[in-house]
Parts: sequence; C-alpha cells; structure tokens
Amino acid sequence: MTQELTVGSTAPSLTLTDHNGHTVKLSEGHESGVVVYFFPRAFTPGCTSEACDFRDNLAALTGQGYDVYGVSGDSPQELARFAEEYNLPYTLLSDPGHDAARTWGAWGERTINGETSVGPLRSTFVVNSDGTLRHAEYRVDAQGHVSRLLQELTD
Repeated sequence: MTQELTVGSTAPSLTLTDHNGHTVKLSEGHESGVVVYFFPRAFTPGCTSEACDFRDNLAALTGQGYDVYGVSGDSPQELARFAEEYNLPYTLLSDPGHDAARTWGAWGERTINGETSVGPLRSTFVVNSDGTLRHAEYRVDAQGHVSRLLQELTD
C-alpha cells in the first residue's frame, strides 16, 4: 500500500505522456493550479461517468483558473480514443506502470463486486500554483464527485 498525500504538503512531480503523444509536466504554467484525478481504466462505467462529469463542469473549473488532468494506466492511444468518443476537452495522461499512481498514493487495496485486489484507486487532487496540495481525496465515488469538488473550491 502506498502513502496517502495530505493537504498542505508539496505535490509530487508528474511528467507523463498525454493522449496526443506529448510529454506533459504538471509543474509548469498554471494560474491558480491544477486538478489531477486518477481513474482506474478508460471506457469502464464509473470512469466514463467521472470523465464526462469533469467535461460537463470544465468551464466552472477553468473559470476559477484550474486546468484538469485525468491519469490512468491506459496507453496514450487508448486515452485518445476515450477522449474522442466522449468529447473530453482536457488532457488525459498515460501512467502505464502506475508509478505516478503509487507516488500520489492512488494505488492500493480495493474491493470491486466483492473481490478484493490491489490496483488503481479513484483519487482526486487539487494542486495550488505554488505546488502545495489544496485537496486530496481517495476512494472517490464517481457520482456527483465534481459538484462536491466545485463546492469545496468555492468555499
């Protein structure tokens, strides 16, 4: 099991390949900060629901100065198909070895349909422009998650 990050700590560096094949460093050029969410796998029901929820609320997040990044173990090609099929206008990042997920604490024991295994955990982080964590949430419920996050960001 990996160590969970805490609010106020410095976010780990993150350099991954995006769904267009470009290298992205999250430490560069963000006005207010970034929302980084880890999801288990493209095209699964919960992950699709969550991705579309971020899509549908993107204007509210970018209006507050936040860029959104979704991270999964899927290949850049699979993420490109996912982004195209669901019209996802934000960046998806490929973490094929789940190294970033482990570093961010988004990897651990989980139970799906009564089966316990170790794997990616649906997790969301908000990183301030100075690199500190404003929000860290693990084992996120995909339903209604983004509206709860927006409420927290406006409080």
